[in-house]
Amino acid sequence: MRSVVYLRVSTDEQGASGLGLEAQMHACKTWSEREGSQVVGPFQDDLSGADPLHKRPGLLDALAILERGDVLLVAKRDRLGRDPIVVAMIESAAGRKGARIASVAGEGTADDEPGSILMRRMVDAFAEYERLIIASRTRAALQAKRRRSQRAGKVPYGMTVIDDGHRSKKSDRPDGLAEVPAEVAIVAEVKALHAEGTSFRAIARALNARGVACKTPGASWCHASVAILCRRTAS
Repeated sequence: MRSVVYLRVSTDEQGASGLGLEAQMHACKTWSEREGSQVVGPFQDDLSGADPLHKRPGLLDALAILERGDVLLVAKRDRLGRDPIVVAMIESAAGRKGARIASVAGEGTADDEPGSILMRRMVDAFAEYERLIIASRTRAALQAKRRRSQRAGKVPYGMTVIDDGHRSKKSDRPDGLAEVPAEVAIVAEVKALHAEGTSFRAIARALNARGVACKTPGASWCHASVAILCRRTAS
């Protein structure tokens, strides 16, 4: 049996869940050793669990290499996603290849008995509920910041907030941000490499190998995060 390991982390969930990439990988390796399974991967995405399948290259790559008898392994079932319809599509895609999905946390993935199937559906429903709660809290926090005239939203790679996000004369920009020279240099390098024909995945591997830190603590560069840098216009 092969364990095709899939990892997912998003900015909103990482700090609250404690399920960073390293923690997920450790859990999957421990499970595989216990089951006598060969680890393949990991494949990973750094994005929201609500994102559709076509925006998740890591998951698509993992599904593509599944063979009969394989296990698509996740630390928790919600790593597959927080939309029950998307998770059902993933489960169906794995099943068509003669593979199955397993969660280190269990969550009804050990077999296809009626009770296990019910458990999986309940887990998927609660994952969606948690996503909606996170989104609601995020909107409320952003509205509170705007009322205090603070910056709302993510700070892009290459920039930092001045004066705790308050509009300040210390910044030449209307959004209260200032450039981080080291990160700006990375953005320029990434764009130059891509212009020369280097793929997003190859650039991500190179950045990770050099230990270049992402904006999100503990996260790794991936195809999607590199693509975001390449598509940014000069500001």
